[in-house]
Amino acid sequence: MDHGTLEREIHIDAHPDTVFDVVSNPRHLREWWPDEAEYPAEPGGAGRIAFGDSWVGFTVVDAVPPKLFSFRWTHAPGETAAPGNSFLVVFELEPTATGTRLRMTETGFRERGWDEAKIAAEYADHVTGWDHFLPRLPAVAAEVGATR
Repeated sequence: MDHGTLEREIHIDAHPDTVFDVVSNPRHLREWWPDEAEYPAEPGGAGRIAFGDSWVGFTVVDAVPPKLFSFRWTHAPGETAAPGNSFLVVFELEPTATGTRLRMTETGFRERGWDEAKIAAEYADHVTGWDHFLPRLPAVAAEVGATR
């Protein structure tokens, strides 16, 4: 297995504007993914997210409502996010007849300078994580959409 790119695709019964808000706004992000999120949701916006007491860097790369949101994460807080110290996550949103198709890709496993065993372990951990967290997104989008 290559362990270079992790890809997932889901359909969400919500308008792309709503889905974009759910994947980009720190307030909504923490409803389905991290426990805490602190960052400006604009290109170059640097901050951090937390799972429990463990904080990692989070930097917005692109924010193109309602089509694209991308960020780098897992760099040490205070470091500038770059290909060698972080993962790149890209959310692409495409309108459908009944909502939004969300494509998520995560890259950066091979760029970290790790040996094959570490790459495989990190990749497997992220597969497990995204397979747990992404299915939570539609319910949050439904809630956010209902309040619009």
